[in-house]
Amino acid sequence: MSLILDDWRLKLLALGLGILMLGAVAFSQNPTKQTPFTVPVHYTLSPDLVLINPPTNVTVTVTGPADQIATMKPDNILAVVDATKASPGPAVMLTATAKSLVNNVTVSTPPPPFAVNIDRLTVAQLSVQPVYRAAAGWEVTKAEARCPGSPCMVHFSGPAAWEVNLKAIAVFPNSIDNSSNDVLTQPVILQQGNVTLDTAKLTQSVPQSSLDIPNVSLHVEARTGTTSRSVALVDSAPSHPPPAGYRVTSVAIDPITVVLTGQADQLGQIQRITLPPVDLSSSRSTATFQVNVPYPAGMSGSVSVAKVTYTIAANPNASPGP
Repeated sequence: MSLILDDWRLKLLALGLGILMLGAVAFSQNPTKQTPFTVPVHYTLSPDLVLINPPTNVTVTVTGPADQIATMKPDNILAVVDATKASPGPAVMLTATAKSLVNNVTVSTPPPPFAVNIDRLTVAQLSVQPVYRAAAGWEVTKAEARCPGSPCMVHFSGPAAWEVNLKAIAVFPNSIDNSSNDVLTQPVILQQGNVTLDTAKLTQSVPQSSLDIPNVSLHVEARTGTTSRSVALVDSAPSHPPPAGYRVTSVAIDPITVVLTGQADQLGQIQRITLPPVDLSSSRSTATFQVNVPYPAGMSGSVSVAKVTYTIAANPNASPGP
């Protein structure tokens, strides 16, 4: 016992110096280090609010033993923004708090405050409008978007500002040139006015904006459209020729052409309209006839009556009859 108590002050001093030397050696091998990290930021906010394009990462500086800092990853640091008490506005200041999830490592420099646009989170119900282009000579009689409900409605959840003049469309990919046209799946496109809403923006809000039905089917019915074109009027051979010794030397038709109106597919098959024949059996000189223009069924024209003038003269190679 006396060996322990003798010179106990010196022995205690020696023990303290030994501990200090051990700590100095340990510190020299594993010094304290400061390192910045870019870490993901997590947001909490009221269920009726949405953040528009907020920062997804913040920068923090941590301090700790070099060996632990060397193995740290951004996921080892938790950065949180509490926006539950924030109000809507174009430049609302928010502050992130950060903490290390690794023992002996602390956050020495927190992320700086930043401004963010905060809006009301609302849901818009939109009727999907089909957009199509009819081929030449065709007109659409029916066009509809089809989804689980009828009429086809989709719901967009996002910032109230994005829902001003918002509409949903689905574009038929080809021109309509058939009586029945179907597309099984076509993406729903959101537009503000006539400007398409970039789908990448939907992922840039917190919470993410979304469309409950991203694709719909399309059905379009069409018929050949009514159109017009100019066609010629031509005369028929007389039902009875001029008297013996006379002949037709020329024929004049007024008007020469008419504007024919009808279905495009039928109209393309009409090259000319032949006027009904007339009786020249008693005509020995120029004779004019008013004849009805025989338009094809289902079509109409610019005039209903045409004037046909036959110039008739004696045939020098034949003797006139009595």
